[in-house]
Amino acid sequence: MSQVKESIEVDVPVTTAYNQWTQFESFPQFMDGVERIEQRTDTLTHWVTKVAGVEREFDAEITEQVPDQKVAWVTVSGQSEQSGLVTFRPIDPAHTEVTLMMDFDPEGMAENIGDKLGFVDRQVKGDLKRFKHFIEHRGAETGSWRGRL
Repeated sequence: MSQVKESIEVDVPVTTAYNQWTQFESFPQFMDGVERIEQRTDTLTHWVTKVAGVEREFDAEITEQVPDQKVAWVTVSGQSEQSGLVTFRPIDPAHTEVTLMMDFDPEGMAENIGDKLGFVDRQVKGDLKRFKHFIEHRGAETGSWRGRL
């Protein structure tokens, strides 16, 4: 099992950052390799990804959700084993630290080599930078889900 942890400061209030993160179907707009996400229930999402020519489909279940604080998930079926947690920490009323932590199990030689070369770390760092750009340039979230799990 491999791990990655990256953080970024975004120039929006914590509620705006959190609300946008709960809009899973918007992830392809800022996450490289995410082709599509379908929100099937309040806690279940279906992902289609394509990274380095390898397409994967899997379902992820949200296991914990606290508005303006965190969202945790784990894959429950499909071609990818991972779990993760994204946290939101207000720095001041207009700035938020977003931290993404993931545990994942690389499959096959190519994924293991990519992991050892830091591909996933760079991918996550890039995704967070694109999230920052996405939310700061919009200035507002595309929607929200304020449920608690």
